[in-house]
Amino acid sequence: MTTEQITLFAILCALFALLAWGRWRYDVVAFMALMASVVTGVVPAGEAFTGFGHPATITVAAILILSRALTTTGATDWIARAVRPATGSNAAHIGVLSSLAAAMSSFMNNVGTLGLLMPVALQSARKAKRSPAVILMPLSFGAILGGLVTLIGTPPNIIVATYRAEVVGAPFGMFDFTPVGAVTALAGVAFIALVGWRLVPVAARKRAVSEELFDIEHYVTEARVTKDSAALGKTMAEIDEATKDIDALLIALIRAERRYRPAAGVPIQAGDLLVIEAGPEEIDKFVTALGLELGRARKDGKTPLGHAEGALVEAVVAPRSRLEGQTVGSQRLIGRHGFTLLAVARQGRPHRGRLKAFRFRVGDVLLLHGEAERVPDAIAAFGCLPLAERGLSIGQRGKAPVLIAIFAAAIAAASFGLLPIPIALTLAVVVTVLAGLLPVRELYDGVDWPVIVLLGALIPVGGALEDTGATEVIAAAIHDATAGRSAVLVLVLLMVVTMTLSDILNNAATAVVMAPIAAGIAERLGASPDPFLMAVAVGASCAFLTPIGHQNNALIMGPGGYRFWDYWRMGLPLEVLIVAVATPMILLVWPL
Repeated sequence: MTTEQITLFAILCALFALLAWGRWRYDVVAFMALMASVVTGVVPAGEAFTGFGHPATITVAAILILSRALTTTGATDWIARAVRPATGSNAAHIGVLSSLAAAMSSFMNNVGTLGLLMPVALQSARKAKRSPAVILMPLSFGAILGGLVTLIGTPPNIIVATYRAEVVGAPFGMFDFTPVGAVTALAGVAFIALVGWRLVPVAARKRAVSEELFDIEHYVTEARVTKDSAALGKTMAEIDEATKDIDALLIALIRAERRYRPAAGVPIQAGDLLVIEAGPEEIDKFVTALGLELGRARKDGKTPLGHAEGALVEAVVAPRSRLEGQTVGSQRLIGRHGFTLLAVARQGRPHRGRLKAFRFRVGDVLLLHGEAERVPDAIAAFGCLPLAERGLSIGQRGKAPVLIAIFAAAIAAASFGLLPIPIALTLAVVVTVLAGLLPVRELYDGVDWPVIVLLGALIPVGGALEDTGATEVIAAAIHDATAGRSAVLVLVLLMVVTMTLSDILNNAATAVVMAPIAAGIAERLGASPDPFLMAVAVGASCAFLTPIGHQNNALIMGPGGYRFWDYWRMGLPLEVLIVAVATPMILLVWPL
């Protein structure tokens, strides 16, 4: 091997190790790999940022913006409501939800699909008295499977399609993935509905539904301010500072049936009621320290939270949330929007320690208390997803059909070869904005910027694999290791390796690295590159073994109460099935 090849392999090994470690975000790691490649001369300095203008990067950004528009106009909400899941049996319930998720994610972002359908799924699970664990993993997997069906269903398809243009002169078309993807997705959804949900661990299926998860009323009480109380004349912020060593949370002040939030700055008077959230021992400490009188049972039967104006809201921390990685104590965002964080649950278990030191992760479930009318704006500002059905955006009702027509026109133009796919989709974005279907201030809110940075950074690194001859080295090693074996076996091996990498790395990063290797293997075997590129597309898109392989899997971890190792029980047989179904379909549609 040459010095350049050794250097590039070292950079890629470090890249894979850091991505698998997960300490740093994948876009930061990818950009570090790009800079290392430029500094060492593996990637020419003049080509360092060509990935940010690459057709794959532009296509992914455009489809994310259009997915955002589909959400804000309610184009997908009415579909979710029109197809109410049958809840008579587990198989019917899961089959309808998973099928709907797969159909929607064929044309929009997987995470967006899950975010829209998760409240519907949880509400239907409550009505059917089923645990969320039975519903959410099948829903997530269904959304991932739907991405296999079209070019725009998932970033790996877009990356593989654009790479094909460099190899054979023309990219894969919009529906070139459909024969293989649709059959594979149908088989996967059928497995999930009939067998897969039964493989969810019994312990997870028995975990509490969300109302039982927090059981917050057992930890919330009222205390009356007496004439001799140390709280007299102080604001709630001052009380919070004075009792910072007590693990109690002051939720609200109630005076003459009116509720004041902690940031209101209202001086406390005798006779006021303080709503406190804490464990029994901490409530006793709080009341004793301030000289309060614990509230007695109410004649009207109202609970402390029911007496205070406002609403209890459950939300899940989504990827790219402003809360991710922050502690409760350092994050003032929630309080600024008039909400109080009452409790947090992770992996199906409520956190009972000090909230101020709690650090948010993707998938954490938050229980918030605040004004009902401010819920949509607050949840959006936090970067969370609500765990209850939401209404359409104000001013966007009735605009869904127009947006669907624009989206369909872009897909048709790309499908019939009238326009390249990146141009068709970006034109659709421009028309959407000019038509007022997506406010300019929200134009970039739907873009998953870490994915865009990852693609822009890794595409030049992927190009260096070919330029330095590194793909030839890898292809030759695989060819020699499988000497005398059939090309079909090599194809299966390639799909399995790609699938395994995608389970521990980002799927887009896996596709960028494996696509050139697939083309190199095909050249060595004297075969068409198409079946091998399709194998990479399928393998990179199917990450079912861990919660870190796909953002959907991380998102359901908290609401579903799953543990890290719960995923492989359904995921492993599903991946085996996908290989078994996709391989003959690839060979049938894209012969060697």
